[in-house]
Amino acid sequence: MRVIAITACPTGIAHTYMAADKLTETAKKLGISIKIETQGAMGIENRLTKQDIQRADIVILAADINIEHSHRFDNKKCLKINIQDALQQPKRIFSQCQQLLARQ
Repeated sequence: MRVIAITACPTGIAHTYMAADKLTETAKKLGISIKIETQGAMGIENRLTKQDIQRADIVILAADINIEHSHRFDNKKCLKINIQDALQQPKRIFSQCQQLLARQ
């Protein structure tokens, strides 16, 4: 499973980056490929490329604010969650991704 994700919180400082780290760490443990774009106080970092988006099986939108340029994911399966879920239940998030993909 190839996953891309966006993390963003209202202040764009701690939780944005903590959620990205938690998702990355959990994906590595589960053997899942992931690339994460953060939208925080420093703007957009680690911007997802068109190729990243095309290759992805699913998109995780872990945000408590509106995602910039979300139209990029219009033709992709997306799982929308809040930042706290990414921080507290990352394994469950990846399980939900697998369930969503199984419904194809």
